[in-house]
This record gives sequence, structure tokens and C-alpha cells, in this order.
Amino acid sequence: MEITAYSVKEKTTVPVQNPEIVTMKNGRKAVQGLSPAGNKVFRILSKADAEALAKELG
Repeated sequence: MEITAYSVKEKTTVPVQNPEIVTMKNGRKAVQGLSPAGNKVFRILSKADAEALAKELG
């Protein structure tokens, strides 16, 4: 499963490198990582996507 996120600096959708699942203050799950250019990217996940990604990342 390739994870993509929108990069504001690059103004395009990019693949997330070194993805890491984080929990926001409101309890929702999100993925955070780097774009190929080295910019920080962030994407909020649905419950199903968060569970699938957690199984994949381990």
C-alpha cells in the first residue's frame, strides 16, 4: 500500500517516505512523514485506512 499526501510547498500529491502513524489531540489517526524533496507531509486517515496501515507498518 503506497501512502500519498498533499505537499503544500510542492503543490502536488507525493508519496510519503518514512511513514509514521500519529494520534491527534481529538483521537483521530494520521500519517506523518517526508516527501521525496524532504518536506514534511501529513494526512488524516479513516479508521479503516489507519487499521490497514498499522498492520502493514507493524
